Amino acid sequence: MRVQKKETLKRILLSLGVVVCLSVTGCATRSADYLSRGLGHYDKDRYDEAILYFSKAIERNSEDAKAYNNRGAAYCDDKGEYDRAIADFDKAIEINPRYDAAYYNRANAYRAKGEFDQAISDYTKALEIDRTSATAYNNRGIAYRAKGKYDLAISDFDKALEINPKFAAAYNNRGNAYNAMGKYDQAISDYTKALEVNSRSATAYNNRGNAYNAKGEYDLAISDFDKALEINPGFATAYNNRGNAYNAKGEYYQAISDYNKALEINPGYAEAYFNRGFAYGVKGEYGRAISDYNKAIEINPEDAKTYIDRGLAYYNKGQYDQAISDCTKAIEINSKYVTAYNIRGAAYAAKGKYDQANSDYNKTLEFRSATSPLALPRKCVTTGPLM
Repeated sequence: MRVQKKETLKRILLSLGVVVCLSVTGCATRSADYLSRGLGHYDKDRYDEAILYFSKAIERNSEDAKAYNNRGAAYCDDKGEYDRAIADFDKAIEINPRYDAAYYNRANAYRAKGEFDQAISDYTKALEIDRTSATAYNNRGIAYRAKGKYDLAISDFDKALEINPKFAAAYNNRGNAYNAMGKYDQAISDYTKALEVNSRSATAYNNRGNAYNAKGEYDLAISDFDKALEINPGFATAYNNRGNAYNAKGEYYQAISDYNKALEINPGYAEAYFNRGFAYGVKGEYGRAISDYNKAIEINPEDAKTYIDRGLAYYNKGQYDQAISDCTKAIEINSKYVTAYNIRGAAYAAKGKYDQANSDYNKTLEFRSATSPLALPRKCVTTGPLM
């Protein structure tokens, strides 16, 4: 995660009111010089060296808020040491309570940890200091979207775009919020605007492809996934999603080929295993389907959908005990998955256990669903958010 509001060297030196010395003695060891060296390493992604020099700057001046902020950014960026980063941002804010960059960066660290309420609080504090930060509005919108507060997210993306009408990431992220709400036409419009600003955004093509896929416009979806892969041939998510479009068209060989490519790039891609298992199941290759669901469960053992689809594959093979076991596990994870009750009820009926079957079918009726023991929808992956 790239931290956005890293202090530039020019801004740091001007705010400190110092002039960088050219000699290797005297003021060359001053805090500003260590900051300069640290920023040089940071810009080249040499985070350990950057942290070393920012730490030296702090040793020279323990009240240097910018040194704490920049060291926190180095801990955050790629190293992923969010707690250490937050401690540094805390110190920077303690020294300078009006330091909007430190609030912003601490918010990014909290968001990376999944602590969205704290992130929103800090983005809000940053915006109280600087109402013109399109990036802070964008990132607060990302945090709202992660909490499922789509209207608040869209409001923040709107504000980001008022400030910067060429903010491609904000268009993409607003599109993601509309997509999550099932407002696919609005999502497609936003992804298209993002692409007008940045025609090389593989992410925007991928996400627009997902929206087309959700609308059943599979050829348009495939065209967008093709473009995403032209830009980024290593984009495993786009292979997965293009596979889903082929799957929906009944072109299972092409779908399986795309899932294979996704897994070549990312062998730990649980969604691709799930989706390939789905394709094998539709083709009646239940053994292969079960093998893929096994791998998906190894990676993500708390995914109820995978247990349900594996249970369906077992049911279709006549292995009713295994089907019952998998559906029971799915219900333990999420008791409102109607499909699990349907499949388990069918498996009980096949075994002649009609009381248990009727109990499960009655449970289905409680949820007022007409779901029958069919496979669940495939898993599309929307990429982003962008910052």
